[in-house]
Parts: sequence; C-alpha cells; structure tokens
Amino acid sequence: MRIALEPWGQDDLEVLRRANTPELTRYLGGPEHEDALAERHAEYLGSGDTVRMFRVEVDGSPAGYAGWWEEEHEGAPAYEVGCVIEPEWHGRGVASIALAEVVRRAAAGGRLIVGYANVENAASHALCRRVGFALEGTGVFPSDDGGEPTTVNIWVIRP
Repeated sequence: MRIALEPWGQDDLEVLRRANTPELTRYLGGPEHEDALAERHAEYLGSGDTVRMFRVEVDGSPAGYAGWWEEEHEGAPAYEVGCVIEPEWHGRGVASIALAEVVRRAAAGGRLIVGYANVENAASHALCRRVGFALEGTGVFPSDDGGEPTTVNIWVIRP
C-alpha cells in the first residue's frame, strides 16, 4: 500500500464532499453546506503559505485530506494540523502515515505544532499519541453557530 500527500488541486472539492458525512464530521460540528465546502476549497487553493492542504492518496486513489494552517496558541505562532481519512481506510495506518508526514513538513517552519481533538474522539487521541504529540491539557472552543461549546484535548509538538 502506497500512501502519498499530493498538493491540493482544483478537482479536490470532491474530496471535501466525500468527507462531509455525519460519521466523519461528528466531532467537527456536523456536515457543512455546499457553499461552506466551496469556500473552504477556495481557501485551500489560494492560501499561499498560511494554509497547506494535501489530498491523501492510497495507491493513487483519493482517501482523504490532511494539512496545516497558521494559528496562534497561547500567544505564540503555531501550525494547527488536521487529517480526515475516509472510513474504508480506517484501521490501516493511513491516518498515522499521512499525519506524520504533515507534521514532518510543517516542522520545517520551526513553529509549535498543535492539534485540537474533541475530548470524546478516542481515535484522534490515539492518532496524536502515535504521531508523537504530547497531551498539554484541555480547552473550550465556542460553537460557530451559537450552539454548545466544544471541549478539546490540546496536543502539541514543540520545535
């Protein structure tokens, strides 16, 4: 099985659509409307160095996406990382390999690398541990739509 990160491209809106399921967005606030997906896709395409998103491929076929974006963590510049892998590839090490490669590339920027995972998302916590993150604590993020805030575990890799 060959796992590769490919630069985000014009045709990758479909990758976002395929990952926009209740199962894969359960801990992210639920599926997004088509307009929000298109807006995020445009951000990934035109963001320069502030966001670096990649299509994750397994044996040449899209399997999800992973990347990083500029963030501030406790007043310091950081790269927040994320990874979404389609269910058919779960349990095969695809997310671990993809996220480890994202972290390796982001680390070249010399910044703190941070991941925020819903406290109930055991799979994301296991992934963060496998990739080498250290659990720093918990935090609360307000909801974008005025709903309940989300409590997250804060995972970090220090430069």
